[in-house]
Amino acid sequence: MSSIPLHYIDLRAFCYVTEEEERVEDALRLFLPEEFEIERAGSEGHYGDPILVLSARVESTDGMRTVLDALGELADEQFARVVDELDERVNENCAFFLTLDKQAAFNGAVELGDGITFRGKVEAYPAKKESAVENVEGLLAEL
Repeated sequence: MSSIPLHYIDLRAFCYVTEEEERVEDALRLFLPEEFEIERAGSEGHYGDPILVLSARVESTDGMRTVLDALGELADEQFARVVDELDERVNENCAFFLTLDKQAAFNGAVELGDGITFRGKVEAYPAKKESAVENVEGLLAEL
């Protein structure tokens, strides 16, 4: 992978009161470089239940390569689905979105699903959705 057409990658997972924080952190760490700092922020659900938000912003090229290498572990049919849906997965602000299965990540597997949100801010000049989609398509072709 020569260059990465991303400014940064944000990863985020919610830890609900019924979940163990360490397990949610382990799931998130599947995508992160070793010893990467995870930020924690408290929040509250609709009925007042506590929610812990675990998040990480990866800005270094090497760090983003680690995250993208993990994404490259998606099963072929899921990877093809992401490529087919790029127009829906990239928004007008040149951000690329995926949701990944938190339980699968805890078990060491990378799958599309719910629980972990991936957001990559795409470099696109001019900053238009069409340019961003092309850049993400090229990036995914290298994985």
